[in-house]
Amino acid sequence: MKYDVVGLGVCTMDLLMVVDELPGSELVQRAHASALAGGGPVATALVALARLGARTAMLDLVGDDLIGRMIIAELDTEGIDTAGVAIDAGSTSAQAAILVRKNDGARAITFTPGTSGELPVAMLNEEAIRAARILHVNGRHWQACLRGAHAARQAGVMVSFDGGSHRFRPEHRELLPMVDICIVAEEYAASCTGAASPEQAAQALLQCGPRVVGVTCGMQGSYLLSADGEAFHQPAYPVDQVIDTTGAGDAYHGGFLFGIARGLSLREAARFASATGALNTRALGGRAALPTLSRLQAFLETRG
Repeated sequence: MKYDVVGLGVCTMDLLMVVDELPGSELVQRAHASALAGGGPVATALVALARLGARTAMLDLVGDDLIGRMIIAELDTEGIDTAGVAIDAGSTSAQAAILVRKNDGARAITFTPGTSGELPVAMLNEEAIRAARILHVNGRHWQACLRGAHAARQAGVMVSFDGGSHRFRPEHRELLPMVDICIVAEEYAASCTGAASPEQAAQALLQCGPRVVGVTCGMQGSYLLSADGEAFHQPAYPVDQVIDTTGAGDAYHGGFLFGIARGLSLREAARFASATGALNTRALGGRAALPTLSRLQAFLETRG
């Protein structure tokens, strides 16, 4: 295999500011700190994987503007293969503005998708997908996502799906039977299944076809089930000070997929995921505090 994980999704450039209040009405306030950093759920999961030592590649379509060049340059710096990131001449790239509340790290996000649009199926690098252990998607570039999942299944490549909070769409149910690893946020799980609890939602999602299902619940940890009958709760790991929760869920995916790609058990992969997500909250930005493998292992050793 050339890659441990290939990701298909939308990359963004994020402007983050730490503020006292999240907006509920007209407001002017001075930020305590700011940062400009790459974002996007799939891309940030790949950065987490790359920091841990995995071989990764990104598939996306960006504009030929300054933001697009910054997105590609940052991924290149992290060691992620960007040959499958297509450039749409004359278009703009995705951006997000993220306000982070100082006292608890809660966020308010505003984004613009840019004008580059969806990655055409004809531009999808299926060769990279077939050369991976895992394809990681979140439903963006929908037709390319479906085609990529089909190509992965035909090649014996595992498919991982990230269902983010407030990102459920009914058409995602078409994708779930092709997914091997389905890890979604608590709000997504409830919207998709109508279940009253994370445990019930995980059971319902498992019936859709994935081999492994996880429901993440922030500081309440995560619930994981497998088609083999394994079921457990993975606690969240506390850190001394939470600066910013941006990217914590994406980091969880990165840590989990790293464990799976390295042949760890489901429980050990969940521990890697929880620790990676926790460590990523220690700095401003979705990627600033992503750990190396040695840092992650040292953190887990202190947690028993």
